[in-house]
Amino acid sequence: MSRRSVNTKRGKRNRSLWLLLIVALIILYLTAWPVPIEPVTWEAPSNPGYNGAFESNKLLKDIQKLPLGDNHGPEDIALDSQGRIYASTHEGRIVRLQPDGSSSENWVETGGRPLGIDFDKSGNLIVADAFRGLLSIAEDKTITELATEADGVPISYANDVDIAVDGKIYFSDASTKFGAKEWVGTYEASLLDLMEHGGHGRLLVFNPTDGSVQTLLDNLNFANGVAVSHDQTYVLVNETGNYRVIRYWLNGPQKGQSETFLKDLPAFPDNISTGLDNRFWVALVSPRSAVLDQLSDKPFMRKVVQRMPAFLRPKAQRYGHIIAVDSSGNVVQNLQDPQGTYPLNTAVTETEEYLYIGSLIAPNIGRWSKPVEF
Repeated sequence: MSRRSVNTKRGKRNRSLWLLLIVALIILYLTAWPVPIEPVTWEAPSNPGYNGAFESNKLLKDIQKLPLGDNHGPEDIALDSQGRIYASTHEGRIVRLQPDGSSSENWVETGGRPLGIDFDKSGNLIVADAFRGLLSIAEDKTITELATEADGVPISYANDVDIAVDGKIYFSDASTKFGAKEWVGTYEASLLDLMEHGGHGRLLVFNPTDGSVQTLLDNLNFANGVAVSHDQTYVLVNETGNYRVIRYWLNGPQKGQSETFLKDLPAFPDNISTGLDNRFWVALVSPRSAVLDQLSDKPFMRKVVQRMPAFLRPKAQRYGHIIAVDSSGNVVQNLQDPQGTYPLNTAVTETEEYLYIGSLIAPNIGRWSKPVEF
């Protein structure tokens, strides 16, 4: 055998050994590399898809877009007594627009990541800030921290907020384990919490009379949107990880008890708001992930997925979708845009003329003109 043949065989053998070593290292990495999640076994509920009450349509396709200047990601929208429009943005600013939406200004920076917003009776803007907790911003832009912990546990991901007639402030702490600031962003932290499904979310209430904070519900899988009912007898909280809305009773014979109000949604519910005519509006940020549902009872495989490059893991899909439900949880409005012209909807604020719609990524506020028969 010639020396060239010997070298060729040796080279092939070495390449095979290197290939085996690389494959072994990849397998070791995918099966043993430490990850921050400890996935919990659960059973994903049935997915109705875009059928029945959620039948696909294009009603949101021609939505108007209001400028946000050099900002993006308007998580939530609120209007003051003068009709001016406020939005919480990814840049950490509260942006204010004139009532006609023609111009915007950077009204105030919270020093964190403002998410849910709502005005109290005194005209203060109450903010669920994912980095800082529950805040109050006065008209002169003075920022006051109302709550940074509940029951001795830091509020690490304040998410949405709503204010009852009696002044009590109901808000969510999305995850006590995967804090938004610690994990360098609300989106990044949310993906970790949803992948683990460990029940780290809470529904909280702040009492402005004595400054106390009470936990009403815990063990929620990513606690998100919050809305007090029109008659003030209950509060709703979106449990994003379980594709449902939970009702917690504030008054009446079921006071202190909770139950499922709306379930088996075809997408991840983000914020919920109290609308007109006894409606509640739910913003559906992204269609459900088939992979995530299929792996719900396979915690080991969810760890494997978490070790993959970020671009290979489940992520939010561009889609526009908001729904309205009545006080019994029945869907009464279903507005969609499958093309995601205004994508990843996070919130809805209803007025007599418009629906103001938030987005996880858009550089503007969506405004949809309500038809006469709406």
